[in-house]
Amino acid sequence: MTALSFVSSMTAGEELTAMRLLIVEDERKTATLLESALRQEGFEVVWVQDGATGLNEAVKGGFDALIVDVMLPKIDGLNLVRALRAQENKTPILMLSARGEVEQRVEGLDAGADDYLAKPYAMSELLARLRSLMRRNTPPKPSLLALADLTFDTASREVRRAGKRIDLSSRENLLLECLLRAEGRVVSRRDIIGSVWEYDFDPGTNLVDVYVRRLRDKIDRGHIPALIQTVRGLGYALRIQP
Repeated sequence: MTALSFVSSMTAGEELTAMRLLIVEDERKTATLLESALRQEGFEVVWVQDGATGLNEAVKGGFDALIVDVMLPKIDGLNLVRALRAQENKTPILMLSARGEVEQRVEGLDAGADDYLAKPYAMSELLARLRSLMRRNTPPKPSLLALADLTFDTASREVRRAGKRIDLSSRENLLLECLLRAEGRVVSRRDIIGSVWEYDFDPGTNLVDVYVRRLRDKIDRGHIPALIQTVRGLGYALRIQP
C-alpha cells in the first residue's frame, strides 16, 4: 500500500477535537503514522489491523467516525461497510484506498461509505473530510446549556447563576460556552485559544488565564459550589468537583 503524505493544518479547538475514531488498516507503518497524527490533533484513536476485528469493534459502538482501508485481511473494507450498513449502523465512514479510479470510488460509496479518499493524501485533506462528515452527522446543539444553577442560553447569549443575570464580555461569553460544551471534560489552553480567539497556535501569553480569572470572578464568586476548575498542567474544566 502507498505511503501517506502528511500535512497537518487542523485549527485548534475545532469541533472534532477529542472525538473517538476507529482506524481499520492492516499496514502497520501507515496506521502508526495516521494514528500519531490524529492523536496530536486531539483525537482518541483505536486501531485494528483486520476487517473482522474492525467490524466487531464498530458493532460495539462508541465511535464518532470510522476510517477504513479497502484492502484488509479476513474481511475487506467494502464488505465491512456493507455489513455495518445492513445492521443500520449509521456511524460516518471515510474509506481509504490506493485505488482512486472513479469506479473504485463509486463502489466504495455504493457500499455505504460516506466519503472516499485515495492514497497518498495530505493529512489536512483527511481532517477536512472528517470535519465535513461530523457536521453532517452532528445533531443540533441545544440552545440552553446548564450546570448546577448556572444557565447559558446560546440563542440570546444570556447567562444566569441562581436566577441572577450575569453580564459577560463577548470573549468571556465564548469562553463559558467552550467550557460548558465540553461537558465537564478538561479543555486545554490551546483548544480554548482556538475556540475563543480562533488562533491555531499558542501566542505564549497568559491570555487564557486572565480571562478564566475574570470569568471565575463573575461566575463563582459568592456561589457554592465553585464550578470553574483548574487542572494543573492540562487546562480548565467547568464541573462540580466531587
